[in-house]
Amino acid sequence: MALVLWRLVLALVFSFCAVAVIAPRQAPAADVTVYLDQAKLMQLPDKVATIVIGNPLIADASLQPGGFVVLTGKGYGVTNFIVLDRLGNVLMDRLIQVQGPRGVVVVYRGIERETYSCTPKCERRITLGDGNAYFDAVINETLARSGSAQGAAPSQPTASIPAPPTPVQIQVPPR
Repeated sequence: MALVLWRLVLALVFSFCAVAVIAPRQAPAADVTVYLDQAKLMQLPDKVATIVIGNPLIADASLQPGGFVVLTGKGYGVTNFIVLDRLGNVLMDRLIQVQGPRGVVVVYRGIERETYSCTPKCERRITLGDGNAYFDAVINETLARSGSAQGAAPSQPTASIPAPPTPVQIQVPPR
């Protein structure tokens, strides 16, 4: 009887250990949280030479004078942000989490999704993940309005594509 009891206790101990090993763990908390389509200002350490964003589809970084960087949420998820000095030493290594926008109402019409900004009156808003028809309608309306504000509304709104950069020519004086 004692042998059976001992085996039962041993089995329980092993099962608790197995559950502790394979149990899901909470993801590490992000060091910086940015909301989709919003920016956050962050102070950088001295002697920064390089900044790296792990996934530029999730977040973007823009270096500013005075040792600041502007982090912008581009897509949902978590990515890393690394700051290096001239020798390649890591000065900063942070996780950036991009969360969905605040103050919005999401409406599903079947499988089509629409987003409204409700601060305080609900207005149409385009957000990553909206249905194609809704997204196109809102973006064309926004482009037409922007064109009207500039004095020449296009008859058929289209997304503007920036011109390619002009090549730089450097002339080296003869020796």
